[in-house]
Amino acid sequence: MIRIEIFSDQEGRIEGFRVTGHSGTAERGRDIVCAGVSSLAQAALLGIGEHLHREVDYKVTSGELMMRLKGAPDELTEAILRTMLMGMQEIAKLSPKAVRILN
Repeated sequence: MIRIEIFSDQEGRIEGFRVTGHSGTAERGRDIVCAGVSSLAQAALLGIGEHLHREVDYKVTSGELMMRLKGAPDELTEAILRTMLMGMQEIAKLSPKAVRILN
């Protein structure tokens, strides 16, 4: 199962996330659920770092991607991270046995 943890500040703004595990819905390298979640998480990490030029702490290994903003969230980081979360929520609706989102 893929576990998605969302880290939020006291105002409810997203300041980071951790994605761990594998969905197990197909063989490695052919798993569309895992590929979808991974793509959304990687796009958010790249958008925040490369487009917004925000500093982040991150970790990328096989079966884990973690990102946390070094500073406070703002409207732009919130837009990217909320969009990522909405995409992941849709994947979780379609594959509830493969994806779990924790807030």
